[in-house]
Amino acid sequence: MKKIIVIGGGAAGMFAAAVAAQKGNTVVLLEKNSQVGKKLLITGKGRCNITNDAPPDVFIENVPGNSSFLYSAFYTLDSNAVVTFFEKLGVKTKVERGNRIFPVSDKAADVIDALLRNMKNHGVDVRMNEKVSEVKIENGRVSGVVSNNMFLPADSIIVATGGLSFPETGSTGDGYKFAKAAGHMVTDLYPSLVPLKTKESWPKQLQGLTLKNVEITVKNGKIKLFRDFGEMMFTHYGVSGPIILSASRSFAGLYDKECTIHIDMKPALTLEELDVRILRDFDEYINRDFKNCLNDLLPQKMIPTFITLSNIPPDKKTRDITREERRNMGRLLKNLVITITGNEGYKEAVITAGGVCVDELSSSTMESKIIKGVWFAGEVIDVDGYTGGYNLQIAFSTGYLAGKNT
Repeated sequence: MKKIIVIGGGAAGMFAAAVAAQKGNTVVLLEKNSQVGKKLLITGKGRCNITNDAPPDVFIENVPGNSSFLYSAFYTLDSNAVVTFFEKLGVKTKVERGNRIFPVSDKAADVIDALLRNMKNHGVDVRMNEKVSEVKIENGRVSGVVSNNMFLPADSIIVATGGLSFPETGSTGDGYKFAKAAGHMVTDLYPSLVPLKTKESWPKQLQGLTLKNVEITVKNGKIKLFRDFGEMMFTHYGVSGPIILSASRSFAGLYDKECTIHIDMKPALTLEELDVRILRDFDEYINRDFKNCLNDLLPQKMIPTFITLSNIPPDKKTRDITREERRNMGRLLKNLVITITGNEGYKEAVITAGGVCVDELSSSTMESKIIKGVWFAGEVIDVDGYTGGYNLQIAFSTGYLAGKNT
């Protein structure tokens, strides 16, 4: 029987702790907050998008960096296994748009309670308000940790401290410090799945407006970095919403380049088909002013901004609009460009991109290749996914492997 210490009471840490204890080990979980699952509690706006109803290969496609490292993790514990796990603990689930899986109750607290029950069922010693300041290493092997200025011996430790996102939940980068002290490389860190700031002022004028069923393309010059279809929202600082959050991952390290997002507001139509549609509207409203013939094409709140961007006088009669003006209008609907200058930082980021270098970890066990007896799980590792439940699945799958192999 081994004594195992898990540092961090988030999704990965709680999952890993129970799996390790299930093998008969003595497991202690140390959480520096007064409660576990503090970040889980705000995940999915408090509803907790547990995972996604998709096969492992789709999960791989939705991890933009180091996805191959997660083959073993995703195939060992897939989303079906996660759903079964929670349903056995009394958390019924449902599938929503984009195959996102939530608790039927829409309460993240139910997910946390289930993880706590699971740890209790397997005898995990959960200790709150335990601030780990150091991982002790002797002769190339872990010997324990220093927590609240006391040395706690251990045969193995699992570092599941999260990243830097939502620092008020306790995610302050402790695991990166432990990893570096143990000789691991930590790759460059960036806020990811984060709202974006725009150079242009007009998006801010549309604050609160949501666009559905639009397609965005992210470009660095002429190089296409990302494309997605779905929902976005304008904010007081720029843009947000599901497809913008996923797009933000492609901006990591490029904010000084002023990359652009190209919004196609009518992705179901080609430019020629859209021109026919606009012409039909113009025929219907032939005697109206331009400003009064756009209600069928655009949300009401966006019309004044669109008119300004189109350079067509708002009081110009529809019948007097030239073919070139109409064509330019179609091009604008198909390619509305905004320039990205930055993001809202870790305080608004769902996840941290970057982390403990995957080349220095075993992909089949999550164990360090540098120090014996050290495992890593969850966001602290240099792997991160898009929105849609992919990041919590990473936490559960890597936590499972770490707990199983300690």
